[in-house]
Amino acid sequence: MTIVRVELDQRAYDIRIGAGLLARPESFVQVAAPKAHALIVSNTSVAPLYMQRLQQALAPHFAQVLHCVLPDGEEHKDWRTLTQVFDALLEHRCDRKTTLFALGGGVIGDMAGFAAASYMRGVPFVQVPTTLLAQVDSSVGGKTAINHPLGKNMIGAFYQPRLVVADIDTLRTLPAAEVSAGLAEIIKHGAIADATFFDWLETHMDRLRVLDPEAVAHAVRRSCEIKAAVVAQDETETGLRAILNFGHTFGHAIEAGLGYGQWLHGEAVGAGMVIAADVSVRLGLLDATSATRLRELTRRAGLPVQAPPLPLARYLELMQVDKKNEAGSVRYVLLQGLGHALLRPAPAGAVRASLLAHGAQAGASGPAAQGKAMASTAP
Repeated sequence: MTIVRVELDQRAYDIRIGAGLLARPESFVQVAAPKAHALIVSNTSVAPLYMQRLQQALAPHFAQVLHCVLPDGEEHKDWRTLTQVFDALLEHRCDRKTTLFALGGGVIGDMAGFAAASYMRGVPFVQVPTTLLAQVDSSVGGKTAINHPLGKNMIGAFYQPRLVVADIDTLRTLPAAEVSAGLAEIIKHGAIADATFFDWLETHMDRLRVLDPEAVAHAVRRSCEIKAAVVAQDETETGLRAILNFGHTFGHAIEAGLGYGQWLHGEAVGAGMVIAADVSVRLGLLDATSATRLRELTRRAGLPVQAPPLPLARYLELMQVDKKNEAGSVRYVLLQGLGHALLRPAPAGAVRASLLAHGAQAGASGPAAQGKAMASTAP
């Protein structure tokens, strides 16, 4: 087992990475509360695979282990589904000592964390990520949220977990598309913060695609180290932490424009990174060879490198609803060479040109065209 520490003073916590951790009671001893309830929040896909295993591991540490199973999918990351978690907490008369355990991917982690931040004004929670994307990104850093039809992750809170337990054995049950989605965030970490890691990814991408244990363990650890270092310096995203959103301004527009759940988050981020790299080239920040390397690595990860053909005006409209924007000005995470990112506005002409070069349509585009986008650009 490897431990990465997120240094946040009194809110500091460990990320435990290894094989078989989910079945070991000792993995969770750090958050033991023998007189309290535990509530496992999971979904209909993950619960049949891992719920019983986690219940057995938690049983020695808690008076009672309860569960709440939500529908699966990004399209359910909303108020209606979140209320089911509050219903379970209230029905079982859970108090402030109750600990929530988020067993699943990024959607479950976000919703369980937001519920924990809100219930009785805050109860403890633990991230138990079961997807590659959640293990390398969304489970770390305390971002919790739900979606709104007008914007992704616009309603939420910064609320740190007490512990993250990333059992890489759970990745074996992932569909190939989910593996690729997680690789998008891994590529992102190399692109924004560690050129040597980016080089390593180019050499080991084939092993990562087939979930080679040694390669996956290294990629998860290094990604967590990079994110933990950024979060420790800027917990609430007032500056540096925004670089973790490389590709996300374009990616969130893709998700919202198509309808949440049509593309996986990592798929949208993959295409978004390619577009952001193209903008960087147009502004003279990044050389064309580096942009080509990023595009090729994204393609090799099984991710789309073209955005769906939504109207250009729709992309621009959706990107106005972005948490990084200030005073109506859209700010983008761009690359100043591989391994170095910066946050800045970009000329409208460069953004429009990059979008049009990577799938956006200058004219109107209806549902039929959007459907063709799914068939032609999704992996």
